[in-house]
Formats: sequence, structure tokens, C-alpha cells
Amino acid sequence: MMDLKLLEYLEGYLTDSRKQRFAEVLAQRTKHFTVATEDVFQLHNTSAVIRSCDVFGIQEVHIVEERNSRQIDREIAMGAQKWVDVNRYHTVKSCLKDLKSKGYQIVATTPHTNDCDLHEFDFTKKSCFFFGRETEGLSEDVLKEADCYLKIPMVGFTESLNISVSAAIILQHVTSKMRLSDLDWRLTEEEILEKRMDWIKKSIKSYDKIVTHYHDNKENL
Repeated sequence: MMDLKLLEYLEGYLTDSRKQRFAEVLAQRTKHFTVATEDVFQLHNTSAVIRSCDVFGIQEVHIVEERNSRQIDREIAMGAQKWVDVNRYHTVKSCLKDLKSKGYQIVATTPHTNDCDLHEFDFTKKSCFFFGRETEGLSEDVLKEADCYLKIPMVGFTESLNISVSAAIILQHVTSKMRLSDLDWRLTEEEILEKRMDWIKKSIKSYDKIVTHYHDNKENL
């Protein structure tokens, strides 16, 4: 259970503007949508997807590293990995199982016989958008488990987009519609408290020493 007194004590080490910024960002965060990348080879693509998640208020991203395992490119992510929860999986099957247990429909971002255009997508459903490898696309495991197939309409000679560009286009579209709706898309009060604590931990130097001091002296604080 969250120690609210500790949270309040730690927030005393933040500037007022920092606390206000946390509150503003958390008020726009959502888990109604999430994103998963499957064995993306180019490191900057995964990093750019994480950055887009932060920009459009997506709190969680899921990274499958069945074949390729690399550290997130901090320069391209621009610190977004600090504010977005990154969940890693060794297999796509474990990722799919976890997402389905949380109530997400699996959306394969790939042309398919039964696909739908982005403007037709039902944004009211809790969804995870899957993006595959740059050259091979999504695996058969994802395609078989997918509840929906989504494509971005294109009218030029080029028939595909970079996955980070695709992710940004899709997230901008669905989150815009979501925010204009009556959906209960925001984080719960408990999730907000957890993120406040998490972000404070990532923002304060000597966090462990400060917490130790709090517990040693909390009767006098």
C-alpha cells in the first residue's frame, strides 16, 4: 500500500513547477491503448516508438526480443524511457498471453484480407498495436492471434512506412478520438500515485538516502 506521507515528503524535494508538470502529464496518460514491437532490428526504430508513446500519452510499451536484444537508444528516445513503462519479453507468445490477460485486443498493423483502414478503427476497444520487423513484418504467431488487422491508407507509389512513423500516425489518430470521447481512458487513482512515486524516484538524487532518513526520523517530521 502506498505510503502517502512518504510521497508527500519526497515531493518536497521537487520544485513546484516540476510537481505541476507531473500532474499535467499524468492527467493525460492512458493504458486504454498500448504498443508492442516484435524483434525490431534497427534500434532507433524502437526508441522512436517509445518517444511517440510518451508524446501521445501512452503509458506502457511492450518490446519482444526473441531474436534481437538491444539497449534502448537514449539519444533518440530523448529520455522518454524514463517516463514510459517498458515491458520486455523473450518470446512473442508470452507477450501475447500477458496482453490478453489484461483485456487488450491484439491489433496487427499490417495489410490483410480482413483489414480495416485507420479511420474505420473502433477506438473504443482497449487495444495493443503490434509492429513487426522492418523487412519481414509481424510473425505468424501475432497474425494468428490478432483480433483486428489495421492499415494506414496510402495513395503514393510507396507501399509502406517506417514503423516509427506508422506508430506515430496511428497513435495520434486514435488518442485524439479517445480524448474527445466519453470513454474512461485515464489512469486510475492508484496508478497515478504509483507513477508519481516512480517518477520522483527517477528525478531525485540520493533517493535511497532520503528515504532512509525519512524512515529513521518520520516521528519527528
